[in-house]
Amino acid sequence: MKNTGKCAICQLKNRICLTEDGKSPAFCPTFLYPEAIKKALNEYQKPEIKEFARQASLQESECYINRDSDPLFPYPVKPRLQETIEFSRRMNYKKLGLAFCFGVRYEASILNEILKAHGFEVISVMCKVGGVEKHNLDLGPEERVKIGAYETMCNPIAQAAVLNDENTDFNIMMGLCVGHDSLFMKYSEAMCTVFAVKDRVLGHNPMAAIYTAKSYMTRFMRDQINHYNELLEKKKY
Repeated sequence: MKNTGKCAICQLKNRICLTEDGKSPAFCPTFLYPEAIKKALNEYQKPEIKEFARQASLQESECYINRDSDPLFPYPVKPRLQETIEFSRRMNYKKLGLAFCFGVRYEASILNEILKAHGFEVISVMCKVGGVEKHNLDLGPEERVKIGAYETMCNPIAQAAVLNDENTDFNIMMGLCVGHDSLFMKYSEAMCTVFAVKDRVLGHNPMAAIYTAKSYMTRFMRDQINHYNELLEKKKY
C-alpha cells in the first residue's frame, strides 16, 4: 500500500519537522512530498506572500511572553481578537471585510464596533445578502430548515463579491456554515481569516467535541459509529 501523509497519527517526540536531528516514520510528508514542499517554498519567494507569512510568524511569536526563559514554558497572552487587530495593523490594512452569519449578527455588531474603534474601516455583509429564495438552488419544500416555508439562501459568493467590489484589504469570516465558508474563501479576492466558526450545538466551539470525544461525544468514535449511523438512518438523531 502506498504511503501517504499521516501526521495526525505520528507519535514521535523527536520529529524531523521540529528538530534538525529528528526522525520520521514511513508516512512522513516531509520526505514523501519533496516536490510539493519545494513548490511551496518557491511561493514564499513572491514578495507579497513572503511578507504576509513573515508578519504572520512575527504575530505568532509575540503571542507569548517570557520567550527567553530556559526551559521555555509557553505563556500565551493574546486572544484571537487581539491577534486579528495587531496582524491587520502589521500589514497596514485599512479596510476590513466582515462576512458573518445571521445567527451571530449580535456578535458581529460588537466585532464591528471594536474594529472601528481601533481605526479600521469595516465593510460588513451578512450571509442572507440579496434575499435570494432557496428554490434557486433547486431546494424543494421538504429541504428547508422550516419545511414548506419561504427561506432565503445563504449567499457566500455574493458576500465575497460585495467585499471584492469594496476592494477590502483583509476579510474576516464569522460563523459561516460548513460549505458556505468554503465558497466564500474560494471567491474572495482578499486574504481571509476566520474569527469564529459555526457550531450550532456547541456554542461555536467545535473543539469541545474533540475534547469530549472519549466521554460525552463517544458517538463519533469507532466503537459507536455503527449505532450512530443507525440513528441517523432512522432520523432520530
